[in-house]
Order: sequence, then structure tokens, then C-alpha cells
Amino acid sequence: MGTNRYGQVLGPLCYALLVASFSITPSSCARVGIEGLRNTISNPNGIRNYQNICLTKGCIKAAYKIMEMMDDTVDPCEDFSKFTCGSFLDKTIIPDDKTKVNQFSVISDELEQNIRKILNENITDGDSESTRMVKIYYKSCMDTDRIEARGLAPLQEALAQLGGWPVVEGDKWHPSNYKWTQNLYQNNKLGYSSDTFFGLGVYSDLKNSSWRIISLSQPELGMPSREYLLKPFNDSDIQAYYKYQIGMAVLLGADRKRAERELKEMIEFETEIAKIILPKAERRNYTKLYNKMTLYDLQMVAPEVPWYEYINTMMQPMFSIKASEPIVVYGKEFLTKMSKLINKTQKRTLANYLIWHSVKSSIPFLNQAALDLELEYNKELKGLKKEKPRWKKCVQKVTDRHGRLNVAIGASYVRKHFKEEAKYAADEMVIYIQEAFNDILHNVEWMDEATRQRALKKSASIYSSIAYPPELLDDSKIREYYDGLMFTEGDFLQQYRNLTKFTVHSVIKELRDKVDKRDWRKYAKAAVVNAFYNAITNAIQFPAGILQGVFFNAERPMYQNFGGIGFVIGHEITHGFDDTGSQFDANGDLRNWWEKETEKKYLEKARCIIEQYGNFTVPEVGLNINGKLTQGENIADNGGLKEAYYGYEKWIKVNGEEPLLPGLPYTPTQLFWISAGNVWCGKTREETLKERILTDTHSPYRFRINGPMMNSEEFSRDFNCPVGSPMNPVDKCQVW
Repeated sequence: MGTNRYGQVLGPLCYALLVASFSITPSSCARVGIEGLRNTISNPNGIRNYQNICLTKGCIKAAYKIMEMMDDTVDPCEDFSKFTCGSFLDKTIIPDDKTKVNQFSVISDELEQNIRKILNENITDGDSESTRMVKIYYKSCMDTDRIEARGLAPLQEALAQLGGWPVVEGDKWHPSNYKWTQNLYQNNKLGYSSDTFFGLGVYSDLKNSSWRIISLSQPELGMPSREYLLKPFNDSDIQAYYKYQIGMAVLLGADRKRAERELKEMIEFETEIAKIILPKAERRNYTKLYNKMTLYDLQMVAPEVPWYEYINTMMQPMFSIKASEPIVVYGKEFLTKMSKLINKTQKRTLANYLIWHSVKSSIPFLNQAALDLELEYNKELKGLKKEKPRWKKCVQKVTDRHGRLNVAIGASYVRKHFKEEAKYAADEMVIYIQEAFNDILHNVEWMDEATRQRALKKSASIYSSIAYPPELLDDSKIREYYDGLMFTEGDFLQQYRNLTKFTVHSVIKELRDKVDKRDWRKYAKAAVVNAFYNAITNAIQFPAGILQGVFFNAERPMYQNFGGIGFVIGHEITHGFDDTGSQFDANGDLRNWWEKETEKKYLEKARCIIEQYGNFTVPEVGLNINGKLTQGENIADNGGLKEAYYGYEKWIKVNGEEPLLPGLPYTPTQLFWISAGNVWCGKTREETLKERILTDTHSPYRFRINGPMMNSEEFSRDFNCPVGSPMNPVDKCQVW
């Protein structure tokens, strides 16, 4: 690459490494040393810049990490993703038990090892009730001798209580007395999901978010998305799903020929459901989806379902629901079509489908024979080659952010492994980045003044939760959180079902309670490597788990931290103003607060992002990104990166310029961009990549780097990219 375009090498990294007694491969030392010497000779002025180089251990590690990931033979103006991540991609081999390796998974691996140590400790009298509980759950998961000895018995006992799986029962199963509603009531009672036909729950009312309401929506399918089920029956993915079902039915005692016939009919039924389900990309306009009606009206809209009985049974014993009860239906058309589909489908097919979903959710808690079938299915769909180690599976069962045990283990993780300086630094960064976003709001020319003031009010109202809430370390609060949940050592599947029942009941019992949007429990899952924005609470959350690694390190320059966790902070702030977040006001209510002309201009700018990303082709699989599905994340990436950059400029004005990293020919602002690129260095199996393009609202990694950089004037200026070069196109897209 031409060093005259980006700067000069400003320090002998290998010398610094030797002084600091760090281990580095000789070949790396030779390369860095030769390049450093070459540039010093060709640019003697570089020598006087040595005093402005950071030679602390933290900076040396940071410099080495950047070089370890990047390919500096690539011109950053040609392909910044390859420039920042090229060596990482070349050297990284995806382990057989993984579908991808990225910076999130790198941190998660370390986090899971730390949690494993906590969970492996013996249960003692000094353990809190919650710590004791998660250890019991983990140890039950690890007790493979007991799980193998029990075999399929835990599932078979549950199936007997559900009336049996018709495909297994054969001619002994009779449809005469079968009611699919009774099947779902029993599912709910046993701790299985009752959302197989309709997603029923208690959530904040989007138009009055301080109160909860009963909600109905479309369900999840047995495959990752509806698009899979719309493929021809002989497609390899559909065939893998079909074989998975047959294998499990035969394992439970079904006749293979019967299984082949009945489960084909079942897949045909699920395909009909897929046809009437709205695609994810079409479910982004909540105003269109939102339909509020009474229970009485619901019965009129879809008379095929006994709604009064159905909803009352699901809410028992906590509530008795009257015909005047308000209910929100998200997607009324689906509801009416699904009700009719159920009504015209044979009872045997309905029962096979409902029971299959209970069977499928049980498999991860069963013996190796069942797990082998699951692995074969995932080999085809995701490219997995072998199962994860048992301990890792069990840790992930505890830390699952959608489960309830994460709160308890998060408290233990924070006490033992979290560095508090990360919390204080991230708090400060949020202030700078939010100020930068407010500056953008003040300066956007396409926004009228009334809308601008509402946007500024919403921005000022954003609540920030960093690392963990203080209540997480209060044992009495944790004890109260888990009141009513108890595990005894033994049946792992039964424990899972008990946990599911506890979770469902905990949500339902709050139906009549006013929503506390700052309730610590909403922000208590600390052992998670991710970040979140919630439109209803208008809150951003950065758990303790993400405040490390490539995202944050207190011992490296702040330009790296702003490029790392700062990028993520900006991303989450911008979610409040993406295509879905922008539908909610400062109070978290679904309300159009945009003046008509400004809204039109906003949608035009969003359309630019949709079309730009929709034209990006993922070369490994020859598929284009779904620009409509990913628009929210793409808007957040583009806006978030810009806000982090401007936030760092504000930080510099207060704290002054920072020293450079040793052995790297880049300025602080260039290192900001490189650090931002490093965040999305990742490698994915082709099978999983196909799945992500169909189902994920996020763009593939390389486009999370190149997309925002291509649209950034600041990036092109800092790297002196010629107009018309791949990373500095003439036509750019910018919402914020």
C-alpha cells in the first residue's frame, strides 16, 4: 500500500514488545521491524514522533491485536473490510462445533469459561438460594449418566399426559374426542409452549406503554423462517427437517412407513401456515400491524376459535377475562386465515403438529440418541460438523438471555469478573456520543423544526443502563425475583419445564400492574455479550459481558474504545430513530410524531439505504442482502458510526490528543476506523450465511464494515480515498 496516503510507521513495535516481555512470533517481529525501519529511513521526521507513541503494555497489546487481524497489503480505499480483517479471515478456522467465529463469540468463549468455573464449584451452605439453584440446573445438565439412564422416558411421560403423539400411537390414537385447544391447555400446564398456532402473551400496550395488555400475534415455525418451508419438498433443507421428524418419531416407537406418510402431511400443513405468515420484512410497520379490539370483537373476527375459553384457560388461575377485555392483535389477516386453516385441517394432522413442537423443544434435554438426530439436522441447515462440548451447552442453558436464570448467574459473574472502570468509562462515552447525536439532529436540513424538537426530546429521554443495575448485587432482590421457583436435583427436562412455567406465570401475573420502565429486572442480564435498544422503554443497555475485548479496554487509547463500544453505543442510540424506533415517541408510545413532509423525506433516505444494501451481493453464496429486512440495523450502523466519530472529537476537545500506537502507520482517527472495522471481523459457514440472509435483520459482517464506511465523508477524508473509489462512491446514503 502507498504509505504516503495514510501516514508513516511511527515506532519499533518489536523493540517495545521485547522491553515489555511479550511473546510474539519471530516472523511477525521481522515483518514489523523491517517495515518500521524502512519507513523510518525513508521518513527521518518519523524519529521525532517517537515521543508521541504510547508504549504501555496496553498499547503494545492493542497494536499487536490490530496487526494480527488486518491485511495491510490491501488498500483501505478498495475494501476496508479486507484491510481490517484480512489476516483474521485467512487464519481463522471455524471449529467443527461452531457455525461462525466473530468478536462476540471470542468474548463469549472467555465469559463462558469464567461462568463454567462458578458453576463447577460445589454447592455450599454459604451459597445464596439463586446460586444454589443455577448450580443444580447446571449439574443436572452435566449429569449425562442419569440422562442416558432415563433415555426417552421423561419425554414419553410428558407425551402420555398430552394424549400421545398420533404418529407414534398409530391406530390407538382416535380423533373423536380430540380438541386442539385442550392439547394447548395441557401444553401450558406441563411447561411447554402454547404458542404453536397463535402467539399469546402479556406485553406493554404499544399505544399506551405504561400499561400491559393481552396480545395475539403469529407464531414461530419449526424451521428458522417461512422462506425455508416455501421451498420444494425435495429441497435438501426441507428433507433434513423431514428426516429429523421421522427419526424422532421412529426413536419413540413409530412405524417408519406411517411416519413418512403422516409427517409429510404435517409438513404440508406447516407450509400452509408459512404461506399466511407475514415475512419479517413486512412486520416492521407496527401501526399497520396494531389492531385493538375487545375479546367479544375477537370472537366475531375469528369465530372458528373459542377465544373466550382459550384466553381464560391460558390466564388461569390468576385472572378471569371478560368479553369486554381489550386485546391487541398484531396482524388481523393472519389471525382470520389461521383460524380457518385450523378449522379445515384433519385432527390427526393438528395433533401431530402440536406434539411435534413439544417433542422438538424437549430434544436438547434428552439422551444422545435424540441429540444425534438434532445434529444431523443442523449439519444440513447450518453446516455444523459436531456437537458443542457438553459443558458449553450447559453453560449456555444457564446464560440464555431469553431465560430467567441469567439474572442469578449474572450477579455471580459481575462479582467475580467484571472490571468497574469499564462501567464508568462507558457512562462517560454515552454522554459524548449522545451529545454528538443531538448535534446531528440540530443540523439535519431535511427536518422541520417541530419534528426536530420532538426528536431532541426523545433523545434526551433515552435511559442508559451500563453493565448492571445495583440491585443485581442485592441478594434480597434476587431472592424476590425467583420467589416460587425451585429445583431439586434430578430430571433435567422437568427442570426446564418448571422454569418455562415460572417464566410464563411471572409475565402473566403482571397484566394489571402499571409498567415500571426503569424496573431493574429489565436490565439485569449482565452475563451477555450483546447490546440492546428497547423502543417501549426508550432505553439502551450495554451488559457487563460486552464491555471488554475488542469493544473496550481501559488500558488502550480512547480512539479505539470509541471505535469499539462507542460504535455500539451510537448504533443503539440510532435504533431509537431507525424505521421501527422512529414510530415510537419519547414516552415509548406508538405514535406518529413526524410532520408529514419530514416523514416523507425520512422515508426517501431510508429507501436509499434499502436499495444500496439490497444491491450488495454476498459472494460466498451468490445471494443479495434483503435491504428491507436489514434496513433498521443498517440505519443504526451508519448513524452509530458517525455519532461515535463525532463523540470522539468532542472527547478530544476536553481531554486532548492521544498518542499513537507503536509500529502502525496510522493516525488516531484512522485507528478509530480500524477499531470500528475490527468489531465486525467474523467468519461464517456458507450454510449459516444463507440462513442469516433469509432470516437475520443484520447484514453480513463485511457489509457492516464497508456499508457505513462507504457512506462516510469523514472516513474518505481520513484515508484520503479518491472520489469514485470503491470505499468512496459518488452516491452515498445517509439518514442521520
